[in-house]
Amino acid sequence: MQEESNIFGDIDFWTTCSANSIVLDKEQMERLTRYHDELKYWNARVNMVSRKDESHLWDRHILHSLVILKYVNIPKKARVLDIGTGGGLPGIPIKIARPDVRMLLVDSIRKKISMTQMFAEHTGLKDVEARCARVEDLVTETHYRAAFDVIISRAVARTAALLSWSSPLLAPTGIYAFLKGGDLTEELDEAREMFPDAKITVHNVKLFGAPWFEADEKKVVTVTL
Repeated sequence: MQEESNIFGDIDFWTTCSANSIVLDKEQMERLTRYHDELKYWNARVNMVSRKDESHLWDRHILHSLVILKYVNIPKKARVLDIGTGGGLPGIPIKIARPDVRMLLVDSIRKKISMTQMFAEHTGLKDVEARCARVEDLVTETHYRAAFDVIISRAVARTAALLSWSSPLLAPTGIYAFLKGGDLTEELDEAREMFPDAKITVHNVKLFGAPWFEADEKKVVTVTL
């Protein structure tokens, strides 16, 4: 676990991203800084991340979100769905880093999705929509069926549940990318039993300059159906 006294700031964040082939230009860093500052300010009013993590938004939340880009090849102009986005994680950081993608941010809690919509607007993002809904309800809307090239989620539910809720939304050549941690043996056995044709791969997160991801057993789980 990273020491509380060792605060990871924006320069540390940018340097670590660069060292791990996550390239961000000046405008993207400005947008991420705006997002960081607003998320921290509004989190005191609308609880979107753990209060104890407010001084660690750069490393435990924004950098953690961008880890997906290290392990998943998101196609150019991909359509991406973020399930249970909360305050826009991991969707908004990924959208800022990959402005070409089209992002749908979904959460069932209206006050959180209202904040997320504001964050997206204030950071000048285009081709991004924040919607208050349960992801399983999107399945009834024909324009969403088999529409998403990438479906992402961060610590929302077990893998089997996520697949059950959203599999009709994934394009035939699409991929899931879930941010998870700890021992996933039982959880992934459950998912393989429910979806025997699924190809499930676990990527142990290793970032140069950020050893705590490995120490905390952070993982990216990718799934194709």
